[in-house]
Amino acid sequence: MKPIVNTKSAPTQAVRPALTRQPTAEERRRAQRVLLRMPVVVHVAKNPKAIEGFTHTVSASGAMLILPEGLAQGTKFILENPRTQQRVEVNVVRSPQMNQEGSLVPVEFLSPAPQFWNIVFPPNVN
Repeated sequence: MKPIVNTKSAPTQAVRPALTRQPTAEERRRAQRVLLRMPVVVHVAKNPKAIEGFTHTVSASGAMLILPEGLAQGTKFILENPRTQQRVEVNVVRSPQMNQEGSLVPVEFLSPAPQFWNIVFPPNVN
């Protein structure tokens, strides 16, 4: 007797490109953002007067600031949290955008400062 051989192959479970989804901007972020409006003070080198502003959103690695004037991408400055009087050096990561409150300036910390905002962030799920 000859053994019975199944000539039909099992269906393959190939992933079709049209069914995969791209991660959202929030999923791609290094750190989760938290909406938080609090005062900040910006100290730019060679500018004797500090700039007062507010946060729009904050993260463990930086913030989106609302300032009365924009700062160019690549600008480094000292950001002060007036509530704790902590200071950290930051870098403007993209060109600012204007909104009705002022200039939205995205910044990142140049060195880790997870306690700078004096809040506990949700765990990073990425």
